[in-house]
Amino acid sequence: MKKFLAIATPSMLLIVLLFSFVSAKQPEEKKQTLSGKVNRVQLPLPQPPEIHFTHLYKERLEDAIQEYFNNAIDKNQIVGASVSIVKCDSIIYSGGFGNKNVALKDTVNAETIFRIGSVSKGFAGILTGIHVQDGLIDWEDKIIDHIPNFKLANKKQATQVTLSHVLSHTSGLPYHSFTNLVEDGLALTTIAGRFNEVLPLQKPGSVYNYQNAIFALSGEIIERITGKPLREVIKDRIFSPLQMETASASYEALEHSDNVAMPHQRVRRGWRPTRINKKYYNAIAAGGINASAIDMGKWMKFLLGNNPDVLMTKTMEEVFSPMVQVGGRRNYYQRWPGYKASYYGLGWRVHEFDDANTGELNKVIHHGGGVNNYRSEIAIYPNEDLGICVLFNSPNKMAKDCIPKIRKILQEILDTQGAEDIKESLVVL
Repeated sequence: MKKFLAIATPSMLLIVLLFSFVSAKQPEEKKQTLSGKVNRVQLPLPQPPEIHFTHLYKERLEDAIQEYFNNAIDKNQIVGASVSIVKCDSIIYSGGFGNKNVALKDTVNAETIFRIGSVSKGFAGILTGIHVQDGLIDWEDKIIDHIPNFKLANKKQATQVTLSHVLSHTSGLPYHSFTNLVEDGLALTTIAGRFNEVLPLQKPGSVYNYQNAIFALSGEIIERITGKPLREVIKDRIFSPLQMETASASYEALEHSDNVAMPHQRVRRGWRPTRINKKYYNAIAAGGINASAIDMGKWMKFLLGNNPDVLMTKTMEEVFSPMVQVGGRRNYYQRWPGYKASYYGLGWRVHEFDDANTGELNKVIHHGGGVNNYRSEIAIYPNEDLGICVLFNSPNKMAKDCIPKIRKILQEILDTQGAEDIKESLVVL
């Protein structure tokens, strides 16, 4: 077979560059802003261009991510971290940095397990969606119909609180009502019967106030309709289908693992490892999941629509639909570049950012978590087919902006990669 070599001339390169630029700038159908309640019409997301990652790109990405985290470790800002990045349908990066236990100097890797705290809430929203899709429950089911001893000080409002209110932090209760009882290890059924000791602020559905105790009742309901412990349901419906082999939802699972990042607390000249506690394993839906970076990569692939057999796109869109606006400007994510507005969906934060490239709004599905001195961040950029997750085993300031900084690293490398791909496409063997 003969081989033909096409030589790229300057004029050819200009034509290809121009074509690529025009294709990338095609106008999209105007999107709705992310205001309003559920059941809004969801317009199709634009499809990102297919990207072929060269070996050089992967080397650059690995070097840049290593530099970012090694710099933080050198400055004693963190003990250890693990990262996964998903683009399109692939985990393009997964790795670990620093120590699982600073006293032992053992190294974190992509399979090292961390507690993910409130990033668990995203699992709760999806798991509920799976059972809504199965027809076993409905978003508008009343909590009291599933948990008869559920009480509020206002008896009428107690009959109005729905599953969607619980998952969107709009039950009407004050901020963090009875989180202390969750951390004390009380059973959720006991806590459910004590909400009448707290005066509601507003009627259900009208006010956003972040919760753990009442949010966790979503898991209690799933246990009751399935007749199985929530840790088993999550494994059967999410972990196993997605092949999340190290993920779990119990304290005992961490005890039996030989690759766990221990939590740390800061001391005068550095860090000290502490014990893993049992807080929130009685409220798994709110903060009781354990996972590694490689597992979170598989989770993000699913969230980007790559496993419709687990949850159909339509139901996932319901989970990601804004239910209530989150006001203020004090939250750390509200200081990310281009920030416009925030909402809360069903177990997920939904943000709007100005896209510097297109001038349009960019939707970001996000959540952060913190428990037992662990810290975690996850963000999905549907318009870019991108997911980023970072897990830490120490409290730190770095977590507040690690997502936009890693995205910036990616974008800078992708911009270079794009130019090289165009040049390579002109040389065909």
